[in-house]
Amino acid sequence: MYCIDGNDRVIELTDLPQCDIGAPLPSLVATERQTFLIYYLQNVPPGWDGTSVRVVGPNADGERVAIISFKHCLAHMFGPPNDEAFEGHPLAKLGLHPYSVFRIENSSWVRTLERMNAVHPHHRPETMLSLSHYIFAFHDSMFECIASAYQIEVHKASIRNALGRLAMAID
Repeated sequence: MYCIDGNDRVIELTDLPQCDIGAPLPSLVATERQTFLIYYLQNVPPGWDGTSVRVVGPNADGERVAIISFKHCLAHMFGPPNDEAFEGHPLAKLGLHPYSVFRIENSSWVRTLERMNAVHPHHRPETMLSLSHYIFAFHDSMFECIASAYQIEVHKASIRNALGRLAMAID
């Protein structure tokens, strides 16, 4: 994890479709050159009254699945906190909350990585500082990364099928 210094600014990104709140089952496919985040999207059947629970797993075919591909992903973290321990995240007091996606402006994590890289003989601070810090906050975990951009695709599939498709596409 990283420490914040008070200059970070949490911006919620509202143009992405809502992840499933109960069981998004986020999965990660990452190499040194490619990074993909996959998760189920919110699926509220018409007429649902909230008294029943729909159970989905990684083989639940026909669900809406988001596949996020990150461009120039420099670093990523995937894991805690979950929604019950969310207040323990260093950015929670600045507006970060569960079940949403964020971009962190003036990110302490980006600035820390830039300082670490400053010892490289061909270091260019503007290259690192032009990257964005993204956070996807789920039910049981969070995904954070430093990348130049992301692209979203939505498919009807299972998490397992989406993972298989990505595994075949990695170059």
